[in-house]
Amino acid sequence: MIPFILKRLLYGFYVLLGVASLVFFLFNILPGDPARMMLGQRADIASLEAINKELGRDKPLIVQYLNFMADLAPVGIISTAEPADSKGKPAISPDIQGKQLVLKKPYLRRSFQSNREVTAILAEAFPKTLLLATVSMSFALVVGILLGMLSIVYPNKTLNSIIFGLSIFGMSLPSFFASILIAWLFAFVLADYTGLNLFGSLYEVDELGNGKYLALKNLILPAITLGIRPLAIITELTSSSLKEVLARDFIRTARAKGLTEWQVLRRHALKNSLNPIITTISGWFASLLAGAVFVEYIFDWKGMGLVIVDSLEKYDFPVLMGSVLFIAVLLVMVNIVVDILYKIIDPRVQLEG
Repeated sequence: MIPFILKRLLYGFYVLLGVASLVFFLFNILPGDPARMMLGQRADIASLEAINKELGRDKPLIVQYLNFMADLAPVGIISTAEPADSKGKPAISPDIQGKQLVLKKPYLRRSFQSNREVTAILAEAFPKTLLLATVSMSFALVVGILLGMLSIVYPNKTLNSIIFGLSIFGMSLPSFFASILIAWLFAFVLADYTGLNLFGSLYEVDELGNGKYLALKNLILPAITLGIRPLAIITELTSSSLKEVLARDFIRTARAKGLTEWQVLRRHALKNSLNPIITTISGWFASLLAGAVFVEYIFDWKGMGLVIVDSLEKYDFPVLMGSVLFIAVLLVMVNIVVDILYKIIDPRVQLEG
């Protein structure tokens, strides 16, 4: 297990290196002057040159690239004659000719618009996206598995047709259209009955102005909207996977012992049919964590998706680059965790590099 994890981490490092390089060169060939974005259209040449020098954009592109990768690296070299900056950590090597190797946190630079550290912006937005993605995937997982099991336990043509129709509808419904449709129906047309608000935030101020409270009702519409497509896919996968497992010999043995159909499903069949479901969950959960751009933008949910859209509109390249790199790290880590879960759930799976 340990060699496998180390090998996957090495592969993940190669992927992240490629993503970081692609992101850097892609956003550095796009039109637009960050200095002018920061200072405005009436800025003088001297001020623009000073800002570009501060940002390191006066250097050759390859030097900018090496500096960018050095900022991302978890280790760095500092001069022992100078005190370590705020990014420096305790040394991990002795003093060698006036230089010292130190641990540091990756530096994603500062926003062109707000001058805030990109790390702080992402740290503020990510918990909201994580909450939204977790609730959405939990809703899709629980309801999807139940619907898939119902279609097996009660093989009624009408019920199966309804479940199949809902699954096809959910898989074919684009996120941006589903967001607009659900927002219009439940937050406008039926707002008097649902009490839901389109532009509700996670925290709201009470009527007396005494402070903020957690408004979880504002999570309902974006979570359902985000969970529709994975719900449809999980339903179909659960049904098809259970049909395959229920045809095996050990299921016939369980039935011969007198177990009910629900007991057979819950104790024996479901666990052995989870592998394709886990694959789906990992892919969808990673994509939901990646931003859920349309859903967050339409419902004004201030998470990663809204940060990405805002940085695109303002050409705020450091925030956009940091968001893409953060998403890449999430995808790599989720894939590694899923491979490990395969082995835990099904010991027959051989973990190979």
